[in-house]
Amino acid sequence: MVKDKKDFLFMTVVYGFITAIFIVTFYPFWNIFIISLNSAEDTLRGNLYLWPREFSLASYKQILSDSEIWMAIRVTLLRTVIGTPLAVITISMLSFALSKKELLAGRFWTLYFVFTMYFGGGLIPYYMVLKSYHLIDNFMVFIVPGLMNVFYMIIVRTFMQGLPQELDESAKMDGANYIQIFFRIILPLTTPVLATIGLFTAISHWNSWFDSYVFTYNPDLKTLQAVLVKILNQYQTGSMVGDAQAMANSAKRMAVSPDTIRMAATMVATLPIIMVYPFLQKYFVKGMTLGAVKS
Repeated sequence: MVKDKKDFLFMTVVYGFITAIFIVTFYPFWNIFIISLNSAEDTLRGNLYLWPREFSLASYKQILSDSEIWMAIRVTLLRTVIGTPLAVITISMLSFALSKKELLAGRFWTLYFVFTMYFGGGLIPYYMVLKSYHLIDNFMVFIVPGLMNVFYMIIVRTFMQGLPQELDESAKMDGANYIQIFFRIILPLTTPVLATIGLFTAISHWNSWFDSYVFTYNPDLKTLQAVLVKILNQYQTGSMVGDAQAMANSAKRMAVSPDTIRMAATMVATLPIIMVYPFLQKYFVKGMTLGAVKS
């Protein structure tokens, strides 16, 4: 009986803690959502907590009527759809090579890649390298630099090293070469961990704004997050108006306000990548727990 009571108290504390963490992490996102759906003049009153007081889609209509937003969505979608699979296949192929003990100077190559995780030349040398390869103001500046992530490579390599060596040996006895072994045996077995790094890579591509901000000048190459930064900066001044100006704007019955526009833009930039997560959740959970239990 005592044990059951202790278990009950322990589970109560655990679930209470998890619930508190959920509320703390979810509520800011929910608050952004309800403000984006509230009318502009009512938003100026403040005190929006749980749901919109006056429902309005005016902010979303203004955001989605902007051709710059649609061009940015196209660029971001293209870089995510193209860059993610290319990065996953590049990382997995390098991981496969480095996982083989028979690789000549394998330890040297591993240390060579790990070195790049800790030391870099800085932004200006990086810019000059990209310029020398004609990647500045080029769509490929979103793809090529992101083909390799050493941290993800180490994760995949470690997983591949844990696979039974008998798989390779039996495949070689049947006449398979390394390419056939990689695509027919290794890739299917590494689906969970590849789905995990694929999700992380896709999120990185979708949320990236700095490369578009620094390495592109053509408005048609701006990503969604870069446009979002522009919108946030553009409406920042408008959100600092005094009480008198706010009342004047309210009297004019504005369709949108700086707050509703910024929140709607944030939702437009965030929701698509969030909707992808449920489809990869089972792989994500399995991939994150690989290697946690040793037999």
